[in-house]
Amino acid sequence: MPCGLRKFVKNKEMDITNINISIQPQKQHLLQHPLYNKVKSIEDLRHFLEGHVYAVWDFMSLLKALQSKLTCTGTPWMPTGNPETRYLVNEIVVAEESDMNGEGKSHFEMYLDAMRACGADTSAIEAFLEDVIDTQNIFVSIKKSSLHPQIKAFLDYTFRVVEHGKPHEIAAAFTFGREDLIPSMFTEILKNFQANCPEIDLTKLIYYFERHIELDADEHGPMAMAMVTDLCGENSQKWEEAQEVSLRALEKRIGLWDAIEENILQQDLASTI
Repeated sequence: MPCGLRKFVKNKEMDITNINISIQPQKQHLLQHPLYNKVKSIEDLRHFLEGHVYAVWDFMSLLKALQSKLTCTGTPWMPTGNPETRYLVNEIVVAEESDMNGEGKSHFEMYLDAMRACGADTSAIEAFLEDVIDTQNIFVSIKKSSLHPQIKAFLDYTFRVVEHGKPHEIAAAFTFGREDLIPSMFTEILKNFQANCPEIDLTKLIYYFERHIELDADEHGPMAMAMVTDLCGENSQKWEEAQEVSLRALEKRIGLWDAIEENILQQDLASTI
């Protein structure tokens, strides 16, 4: 590899490294969040799923925003953008929106199936999506919903990025707010629940988390990093903007975790009264 190109690649890798260093406190906060210790019963788990499902859903909107901006999704078709980035986006879309290991369903649909199988309530997220269709305005639907304020803030920030973000900012929110923020020990919690409560079907849920975390670590994570690298290039302002969006996205994710923890505590308290 020519010396100039080696230097270019190294500089770009250092920028990804800098983002990872800057967001490390937020990632550690999420990985060590007290929420996980609050999931002590099947009922707690159901409340967790009923809050976390909004992160599963909005993740798909970030992905489709990237596909819209970085590939041609209209007609007449024209080759759009960088071929390598185009391939990365379309490759991720195939797995996330039509996972053959999940019978061709999207990961969101797989998650809903897993929720229903273990007795979690999907009516709130389904009603919310129906309202989004009715209003044709995600921000109106978020504002008028009865969701926890921090879940509203989480969704609002995601869709502000989707609506107004530049491609590298959307890519940053997508890349650094992924499901690898859920520690692997969470699947062990699920397996312990399954062993102790064989009458509750957690097989679909365990599969969802193992599949999603596996894809993020082995395939989609590195692909998404490459996408951010390509979109930011040698532009220092873009790297700074990507870092800022990454930090804010993680802060909103912490708020989501706080909201779910609060909801679990409130439900546990209500059940003892």
